[in-house]
Amino acid sequence: MRETVFILGTYPITLAELVLGGAALAFLLLIGLLIAVSRSARDRAAEAEAQAERAQELEERLLQLARIQAETSGRVQTMAEVLSQRQSDLARAVSERLDASSHRVGESIARASEATHENLVKLNERLALVDQARASLGELSDQVVSLRETLSNKQARGAFGEGRLQAIVADGLPRDSFAFQHTLPNGRRADCAIFLPGDRRPLLVDSKFPLEAVTAYREAASGEARKQAETRVKQDVARHIGDIAERYVVAGDTQDVALMFVPSESVYGELHEHFDDVIQRAFRARVILVSPSLLMLAIQVVQAIVKDARMREQADLIRAECGALVADVVRLRDRVGNLQKHFGQLGDDVAQVLISSDKIARRGARIEQLEFEGERPDPAAPADMLRGAAE
Repeated sequence: MRETVFILGTYPITLAELVLGGAALAFLLLIGLLIAVSRSARDRAAEAEAQAERAQELEERLLQLARIQAETSGRVQTMAEVLSQRQSDLARAVSERLDASSHRVGESIARASEATHENLVKLNERLALVDQARASLGELSDQVVSLRETLSNKQARGAFGEGRLQAIVADGLPRDSFAFQHTLPNGRRADCAIFLPGDRRPLLVDSKFPLEAVTAYREAASGEARKQAETRVKQDVARHIGDIAERYVVAGDTQDVALMFVPSESVYGELHEHFDDVIQRAFRARVILVSPSLLMLAIQVVQAIVKDARMREQADLIRAECGALVADVVRLRDRVGNLQKHFGQLGDDVAQVLISSDKIARRGARIEQLEFEGERPDPAAPADMLRGAAE
């Protein structure tokens, strides 16, 4: 037992010590094992208790879940009933809305169709007006082409200006105050002659006008062409003014001035705006350029002069008629005075009749009341009654 088994460091270990150490170690292991078993038993008891608590808690939760499931199923059933009712209400509302919408859509479509029909009718009317306007424009274009052809031909243009002149003069003056194509003592023939009251010398009007030069002046594309056209206008118009002054301003046979009729307001304005020297030359030659509006004004002045002259010619007749009118008024006044006298006499007679009627009324009242006693007869009453009956 005391034999050395091994040396641990410097200390020898014997067999007895080794056995004793092994026994102690075994005892310690046994104690540790017991402790571990005890702890394991406690742990298993605690775990069993925890499992029991968990099982009870799980059972309570299952019961709670069952209760919640029952409540949920009731609520789901209630919700299903509510949803079914809401669905039926929604279907009914949607059906009503669809019916109302379809009705409104039908009315809208009907109104739209009526409006479309009215618009189509108006469109057809406007198209008809457009067709008429197109036809009118076609006629107008034909007339413009005809007018252009007329103005391009010198003879036709002269006839056009002469026609306008005759229309203006014939509309404004009496028939015996003018003459067309009047022949002068010198053998010249004027387009129109206007006769003023108290003067045997006519006022002559010429309707011819050189339009080609003015047209070339308007259509000139360059400054040189415009200058040449301006020179041509001055020459042509000056030549025409000289011809009018020579032919239609004759001392003792015509008026001291003559009129040159320009049948276009625009041409007349062009001359006054750009050719003042031509206008001055015409004025010095005693030739007056007139446009249609100025010729109308001159015709109105002549008309006033003719009217005033005729009134002076009829002054004696007017004076005699005024005297007769005064005599008629005096005679009327005398007759009105006689009528007033008759009315005065008639008023007196009416007053007498009223007096008699009052007396008759009083006598009738007394007769009705039997009031004869103590009254004397009125001697004037029979006379009044007789006179009232006679009247």
